[in-house]
Amino acid sequence: MPTLERALAKVPQVTLGFWIIKILATTLGETGGDAVTMSMNLGYLVGTAIFAIIFVAFVIAQIAAKQFHPFLYWATIIATTTVGTTMADYADRSLGIGYTGGTAILLSLLLLSLFTWHRTLGSISVESVGDPKSEVFYWVTIMFSQTLGTALGDWVADTAGLGYGGGALIFSGLLAVVAALYAWTRVSRTGLFWAAFILTRPLGAVVGDFLDKPIAKGGLDLSRYSASLTLLALMVACILVFPQKASARAH
Repeated sequence: MPTLERALAKVPQVTLGFWIIKILATTLGETGGDAVTMSMNLGYLVGTAIFAIIFVAFVIAQIAAKQFHPFLYWATIIATTTVGTTMADYADRSLGIGYTGGTAILLSLLLLSLFTWHRTLGSISVESVGDPKSEVFYWVTIMFSQTLGTALGDWVADTAGLGYGGGALIFSGLLAVVAALYAWTRVSRTGLFWAAFILTRPLGAVVGDFLDKPIAKGGLDLSRYSASLTLLALMVACILVFPQKASARAH
C-alpha cells in the first residue's frame, strides 16, 4: 500500500531545497549555540544541558507525531545542531581534548551509530525511517554528525590553519564532489546522502564562525543574536517556498 507507506513517513524528500535549508540550519546552530554559551556567558556545560533538554523534547515530539510536519522536523534539526555545537565546544575546549581528539572521538561515535543502526534494522537509508526504533537511530546519528561537524570545522579552520574562508571552500568543494558522484556514478545513494549530511555541518560551522567571530580572528564580528534571527527567518522562508513533502518509505 504505497499511499499508506508515504503517509507514515516523517522525514522530508531529499531535494535541493532540503540541502539549502540544512545548510542554513547548521549555520544557525553555530551562531545560536555561541549566542547562549558565549554572548549570554552561560558556558559550554550549561549550554549543552539546555540544548540537550530541547533536543530530547523535540525528538520525542517528532517520534510521537503521526505524520510529517515540516516545521517540527526542521525545529528538531536545529535542536541537533545547537546541542552539537555546544557539546563539541565543551569537549574540545573545556575538557581539553582539542579539535583533533574531539573530531576523532566523534567520528568513531558516528560510525558506531551507523553500524549499530544497520546491524539492528538492516538499512540506514532515510527511506526506511518510519517507526520509533528507526527514528531513534536516525536522530541519534544526526546528533553525532552535527557534533562531529562542529569539531571538524574548528579543526580545519584553526588547527589546520586554513581559516573560515579556507574551510568554507574545502567543505563546499567536497560537497561538489558528492554532488558529481550522485549525478554521474552509481555510488550508493545512501552513502552519498550521509556524506553530504555530514559535510554540510562543518560548512555551516565555519560560515557561522565567520559571521560572528571577531575581525582580528578572521570573522565579521556580527551580533550572534541578529545573525541567528536572520538565519532563522531565511529558514522559515525557504520552508514555505520549497516544497516540503514526506519521503516515501521503502518497502
